[in-house]
Amino acid sequence: MIVTTTPQIEGKEIIEYKGIVFGEVVAGVDFMKDFAAGLTNFFGGRSSSYEGELIYAREEALKEMEERAAKIGANAVVGVDVDYEILGSANNMLMVITSGTAVVIK
Repeated sequence: MIVTTTPQIEGKEIIEYKGIVFGEVVAGVDFMKDFAAGLTNFFGGRSSSYEGELIYAREEALKEMEERAAKIGANAVVGVDVDYEILGSANNMLMVITSGTAVVIK
């Protein structure tokens, strides 16, 4: 399956629009990751624990969107957008939402 942020796929013709598809993931950050990120915040540097969680959530949301597109007969998704939100009373939940237009290409 081709997934792209562009509205067209170079060299391919869109022959059918199937509709908008989404992928959603809400991931919690456990105590140890939060503690490690707090140390990074204090001493400086990159937070590999948060980065890992972010990468996992984004990949899962994209995978879910692709699966939903395939389920309705699409072989590509164009115009993909990825949004991130922080949730929870302690801001310890990460939500990743992907959306795009499921299409059939020739």
